[in-house]
Amino acid sequence: MTERNKETKPAVRQRRPAFDREHGVEVAQALFHARGYDAVGVAELTETLGIVPPSFYAAYGSKLALFERTLRRYAGTEALPLQQVLASDAPPAEVLTALFVAAAKHYTRDPVLRGCMVTEAMRADDPQAAAIATELAEEGSTAIREYIARFAAAEDVDRIADYVLVTLRGISSYACLGFTTEKLVGCSGIAGKALDVEFAARGGQPRLS
Repeated sequence: MTERNKETKPAVRQRRPAFDREHGVEVAQALFHARGYDAVGVAELTETLGIVPPSFYAAYGSKLALFERTLRRYAGTEALPLQQVLASDAPPAEVLTALFVAAAKHYTRDPVLRGCMVTEAMRADDPQAAAIATELAEEGSTAIREYIARFAAAEDVDRIADYVLVTLRGISSYACLGFTTEKLVGCSGIAGKALDVEFAARGGQPRLS
């Protein structure tokens, strides 16, 4: 067969795989968790996700909208198992101390993605990003207050709840600063001793409604 008679097949164009938006949320979550909302720009997001800016905006709308999706994903799948800890039948001081210890372990379990993503996002310079995080955090704050209200005098609930929330946020912050699990677990035990005093008067019994 001569070269002239040889059939030439047209080149087959390789189709680019469709962009996986949910996987993109997972990838962006790791970036935002590790470095915070303010430090991650659209240019870095598009480069990491392997897409161009128009495709990014078509997929997610905006950096803020993507950030909200990552926060909700974190809150739904990777946040501290708050309800599980609070479901214990142990005395309230023990349960809340166990919550501190669980936070210390949870927030240091990954060498890069440290601390609570939602808690740290509440300190974002961008007011919209901070507001989204604050709203998401409210569910956990409410659950803690409701738990404490079962055991503490009505006039003491807010004060004890504030103490618990400040301690949890401190554990998250120091996890981000590189404190070890052992150090934070030790601090959790010390913080829990104050709760022994707060609940001692009622002997850890539920408050009568």
